[in-house]
Amino acid sequence: MMNSMKLYIKGGCPWCVMAETWLDQRGVDYEAIEVLSDATAFAEMKKISGQSRAPVLVTAEGRILSDFGPEELPGFLGV
Repeated sequence: MMNSMKLYIKGGCPWCVMAETWLDQRGVDYEAIEVLSDATAFAEMKKISGQSRAPVLVTAEGRILSDFGPEELPGFLGV
């Protein structure tokens, strides 16, 4: 359906779970990156988004959606 994306998440984050559920239900290809257990990934997420909040979604084209709820995904992804 879409190009692979990166989804930066934090364990226990309800918005992260909702984002993953939304993407999974629509068959969207993405890589989930858990940042609380990986300091390098956490630093990468902060550099990309300018903040420490999750989730952060990065498209293959480099578009970034930070600290979002699932209701923002259709407009961002154009679906």
